Amino acid sequence: MSDAVQPGAAEVRAAAEALKGAIDRHLAAIERRASKPDDVAEADAEVFSAFNEMAAAGEAYDELLYDVYDEVTPFEVPETDGAAYTGPEEPEALSVFIRRDYAVVDPRRLLAQARRVAELDPEAVGGDEDDVQDAAGRSMPAALGVLFGEFEPDEIASRHKEFGLEEGDATLWIVAAEEPAEPGEWLSSPFEAVDPERVVCRFDISEAFDGEEAENVP
Repeated sequence: MSDAVQPGAAEVRAAAEALKGAIDRHLAAIERRASKPDDVAEADAEVFSAFNEMAAAGEAYDELLYDVYDEVTPFEVPETDGAAYTGPEEPEALSVFIRRDYAVVDPRRLLAQARRVAELDPEAVGGDEDDVQDAAGRSMPAALGVLFGEFEPDEIASRHKEFGLEEGDATLWIVAAEEPAEPGEWLSSPFEAVDPERVVCRFDISEAFDGEEAENVP
């Protein structure tokens, strides 16, 4: 790219403003759909259009941010193994697949936090009070069971440092389904199979995006 057409700070700022506007329009479309439950088809089409606009604006901003400042955004919407979406245009059910990886960087902090939870409410984590407190303070599997049983995954993610954890890669997949699953149907193997052609959208977070091969992450 020649100096004459090299993007600069103004272009990055303009792309950021365009992304903000696209986010506002996407949210407005969702709010309008919620207020007009009798006109679902038209409202869904408006939300879908706003979603695509927001995705395009985000990609443009990400590219300019990298070109000008050698920085990236903390999110990606990569291709799903090259598979095109072939699911229902108006899904009646959705499955949300989430994976978050953590490294245990401070085992003593994790054990101490689990023991504190067990001391505050031993009945909530099950078992005899003394046994639960002792196990939570000495056994890593028991401590993890106490913490992840007491706190929601999103709270663990937002407070991971308090628990002696360090975030790794994370991914969230939205998969369309024809109808809701029967109670207990998939609990034995919740992630056994995901049809790539039914993935509506996917969001990945990874330090790999900071490297030269970020664009190749599937």
